[in-house]
Amino acid sequence: MPRYTVHVRGEWLAVPCQDAQLTVGWLGREAVRRYIKNKPDNGGFASVDNVSFLVRRCKGLGLLDHEDPLEVALEDNEFVEVVIEGDAMSSDFIPSQPEGVYLYSKYREPEKYIALDGDSLTTEDLVNLGKGHYKIKLTPTAEKKVQNSREVIESIVKEKTVVYGITTGFGKFARTVIPVSKLEELQVNLVRSHSSGVGKPLIPERCRMLLALRINVLAKGYSGISLETLKQVIEVFNASCLPYVPEKGTVGASGDLAPLSHLALGLIGEGKMWSPKSGWADAKYVLAAHGLKPIVLKPKEGLALINGTQMITSLGCEAVERASAIARQADIVASLTLEVLKGTTKAFDTDIHAVRPHRGQVEVAFRFRSLLDSDHHPSEIAESHRFCDRVQDAYTLRCCPQIHGVVNDTIAFVKNIITTEINSATDNPMVFASRGETVSGGNFHGEYPAKALDYLAIGVHELAAISERRIERLCNPSLSELPAFLVAEGGLNSGFMIAHCTAAALVSENKALCHPSSVDSLSTSAATEDHVSMGGWAARKALRVIEHVEQVLAIELLAACQGIEFLRPLKTTTPLEKVYDLVRSVVRPWIKDRFMAPDIEAAHRLLIEQKVWEVAAPYIEKYRMEHVPESRPVSPTAFSLEFLHKKSTKIPESEDV
Repeated sequence: MPRYTVHVRGEWLAVPCQDAQLTVGWLGREAVRRYIKNKPDNGGFASVDNVSFLVRRCKGLGLLDHEDPLEVALEDNEFVEVVIEGDAMSSDFIPSQPEGVYLYSKYREPEKYIALDGDSLTTEDLVNLGKGHYKIKLTPTAEKKVQNSREVIESIVKEKTVVYGITTGFGKFARTVIPVSKLEELQVNLVRSHSSGVGKPLIPERCRMLLALRINVLAKGYSGISLETLKQVIEVFNASCLPYVPEKGTVGASGDLAPLSHLALGLIGEGKMWSPKSGWADAKYVLAAHGLKPIVLKPKEGLALINGTQMITSLGCEAVERASAIARQADIVASLTLEVLKGTTKAFDTDIHAVRPHRGQVEVAFRFRSLLDSDHHPSEIAESHRFCDRVQDAYTLRCCPQIHGVVNDTIAFVKNIITTEINSATDNPMVFASRGETVSGGNFHGEYPAKALDYLAIGVHELAAISERRIERLCNPSLSELPAFLVAEGGLNSGFMIAHCTAAALVSENKALCHPSSVDSLSTSAATEDHVSMGGWAARKALRVIEHVEQVLAIELLAACQGIEFLRPLKTTTPLEKVYDLVRSVVRPWIKDRFMAPDIEAAHRLLIEQKVWEVAAPYIEKYRMEHVPESRPVSPTAFSLEFLHKKSTKIPESEDV
C-alpha cells in the first residue's frame, strides 16, 4: 500500500493510500483532515471543506495539480507539503526547506567514494564531501581499529569498572556511578539534554561537513564506538539525511557539545532531519524514507558522537578554502586595478622581494609580474604611459606583495593547524586499545582552531581593507583621471558612488568581527569546565569576514572592468583581457545607471566559483615555468600543477603568451 509523508503547518503526517487512482487533491484534503482531527481546536478550521490549499513536492518545491492521480504524480513514500492559503504570508509559516536549499535542488547522489582512515583527510576533501561530491567508506585498517577500541569498552562494562562517561555521569556528575541496566539510557539522556542549541540550522553543505568530519574522527579508533554503529552513521551520510543542527550554542569546550548533540539526536531518530528527497521532517520519517533505522546507542556511544571540536573545525575548513580562493584572486583583481590606474610594475621587481623573502610576499609579487609583464604580455595601456613622470604609486598598489603576502602566509599557517585538527582524536575519555584502557584528558578543548580562526579573520580582512581603498582611487577622478564614479554624464548618473559605500560598510563591519572571540572565556558546568575557547563564534565570524572580503573584491572587479571601458581602444595584457571578458560574459558595461545589486552578486559568484582564477591561472603557471628556476623554492601558497590537471582551462596555442 503506497504511503506519503505530508507536511502541514509544521507537523508531519503519514498518510496511507489504498487506491493509487486517488488524486493529489484527495491527499491534501486527507492530510488536512488528519491535522484537524489531532488539534483540540480543530486547528482553527470549521471543517476540511472550508480549507483552500496548494500541494507541492518537498524535493524541488514543484507545485502539483490537484486532479493528477497519485500513481502518476508521486513516488511511493514521497514527501509533500500542503500549504494552507494565507499561511505562506504569515510570520508563523515554517517551510519544509532550509535556507540555501537551492544549492541542493539539482542534487545527484554521488557515485565516487572517499575512504576515511582518520589520518589523511584534507580540507579540500571535507569541502567536497560537504558539496555532496562523494560518499564515504572506511579503510580496512580503520575498521580494525574501531573494533579493537570497542572491545575495551565492552570489557569495562562487563567488569563494571568505574570509568567517566561510560559507567558514570558527565561533567559535575562524574562521580555518580550509573547501574549497568541504565547505561544505554544514560547515553540517550546525554544526547537529548545536550541538544540545546539555538539559531538557524546549518545549511546542508555545512551539516554534511560536520557529519563527515565526525565520522573521520571516529574512524581513528580512539572513541570506543562500535563498528556497527559507525557504519549506520556512514549510511545516514551517504543517503544525505542531515539532522537539524542549530548554529549557536557551543563554547568550544568540552568540545562542540550542543551542535554535535543535535547531530546525534537525528541519528537516533529524534528531532528534525533534512534530505533532498524530504525537506525538513521528523527524523524518524526521513530515515524510514531512505530505508534506514534509528541508531540504538550502546554504552559510551552517545559520548563518542558528541565530544569533539568538529563544529569549529568543519566550518574552519570552509573558511580556509574560501580564504585561499579569494586571496589568489585578489592578486588578479588588484593587477587589473593597477593597469586601469596606470601604475608601475617596478615595485614587483624580483630583487626587491628577494631581500625580504617572506614566502607570501615573494609569491604575490611573482603573480603580479606574471600578469603585468609587458615584455611577456604586451599591454597597450602600459605602453601609453611608459614615459610618464610618475616615480611610484600609492601604497594600495605598490605594497600589494607585502600586504597580500602576509594574508597568504596567514592562510597557510591556519590551514596547517586545521588540517592537523581534522585528523585528530578529540574525545574524552580516550580509548587506547593497545593499552587496554581509557585515559581522561583535554583533547576536546577548541583553543587551537579557535585561535587559528580568529587569526584567519584578522589576516583575510586586510584584503578587503586595501581593496576598498583601491575602489576609492578608481572612483575618485582626482586620483584616477577617469570620470567620477566611473560613469558618463555624472550627476544624471551616480555610477559606482554607492557601490563604494557598500564596500566601506563591509570593511567597517569586518573591523568589529575581527575582534578575537577566543580572548573570552566563561566558566561552565558548575566550574568543572572553567576555561572554554569560544571557537564556534570564531569559526562563524571568520566565514562572515571572508564573505565580506569576497563581496568587496567583487565590487573592485566590476569597478576595474568599468575603468577599462574609458581606456578603450587600448588593451591590457592577455591574461587580464581574459578576466575582463569573463566579467563581461555576466555583467555588461555601465552606459547609464541601472539596478546594481545583481551585478555585484554575479561578480561575487565568479569569485566564489574561482572562475577568475581559472582564466588567469594557466598564464601564471606558464610564466612560472619560464621564469622560476627549478632550484628556487616555490611558496606553498603558490599555484600548483595539480590545479591544471583538475581544470580543463587551456591557453589557445595561437595566443602569444
